[in-house]
Amino acid sequence: MIQKTYPITEQLILNALQLAQQLHQELNRELDALKKTQQAELINNIASNKKQLVIQLEQFNAQLAQVLATEQLPNNQESIKEYFKRAETVGLLTAQSIDNWKQLMLVCTECRNLNEQNGAGIDLLSRHTKRSLDILKGKSEFANTYGSDGSTKSDRYSSTLISV
Repeated sequence: MIQKTYPITEQLILNALQLAQQLHQELNRELDALKKTQQAELINNIASNKKQLVIQLEQFNAQLAQVLATEQLPNNQESIKEYFKRAETVGLLTAQSIDNWKQLMLVCTECRNLNEQNGAGIDLLSRHTKRSLDILKGKSEFANTYGSDGSTKSDRYSSTLISV
């Protein structure tokens, strides 16, 4: 059965590698945009592109899980190694696919790190913006009321410090 699924797996891995590389590029674009321009429209566009790439990578994961299931293997890293071993045992050439898989895992790790870094930057910008708006609205910097779930509650009444 692996003789039939292996060509599909090769193509799936190659496609996923290309998608992951595109995601990496989008994350780098996002990082640059956060550092330089802070333009909401550009960042939203990048976020939309990232979302589409992630959806396609999730489809890859589902398809790979199906391929592994045909070999009665769970969907995890050890199973991929076992899948490649089984392919080699029946005489299939796996070197390129193994290299692509390793590259895919490396790019995914870099994407995760970049995404966390960008997320922290966006969170910092969001906090700064909220603080600035609170100052303009005349709100106290420190919230002193809390909701039933333990989260801070916004004051119902605020006085505007500046009117344009």
